[in-house]
Amino acid sequence: MNSGSRQQALVEAAFNCIAARGFEGLRLREVAKEAGIDHSTLHHYFPTKEDLVAAVVEHATRQFWKTMPPQPSAAATVRYHLAVLADMIRARPELFAVLRELDLRAARDARIAEVVTRSERGWHEALRGVLAEALPGADVAATADLVISVARGVSLAPDQAPAVFAQLEVLLDLTD
Repeated sequence: MNSGSRQQALVEAAFNCIAARGFEGLRLREVAKEAGIDHSTLHHYFPTKEDLVAAVVEHATRQFWKTMPPQPSAAATVRYHLAVLADMIRARPELFAVLRELDLRAARDARIAEVVTRSERGWHEALRGVLAEALPGADVAATADLVISVARGVSLAPDQAPAVFAQLEVLLDLTD
């Protein structure tokens, strides 16, 4: 196993640990064991637990990078993004469990908050850009916050995601 694949195995093991037992259940020895390496070797790849958590945040948020490809119109791009989010929430509950755990931890840990905020900034900026075109005259920063908040909230009730995002489309009047 090369260095990059060991590092990725550690990130995936930490992700799985958080998904299964929450942030408080993240134990570096268990992560190393799941990744098939010695505990002391873990620190070669991630000197601190915070470094590993930052890599988990990046791994989790990377799942969203391709959820907003350009469509024929900005409104269609937003509708597509909302549909993809609904599908992801239903199909990948572990991803959203990890994201919720990180959000909760960020409220109590400034270092984690900084990593989560930095990673979320790209999503917010992308949303603002497409929303500015789709909803001229709207407060795009607040609307981007609304979309992100709805995604966070409905991830607690995954089966409701399609209906919730469909209603959000109606409320935002995302018709072409």
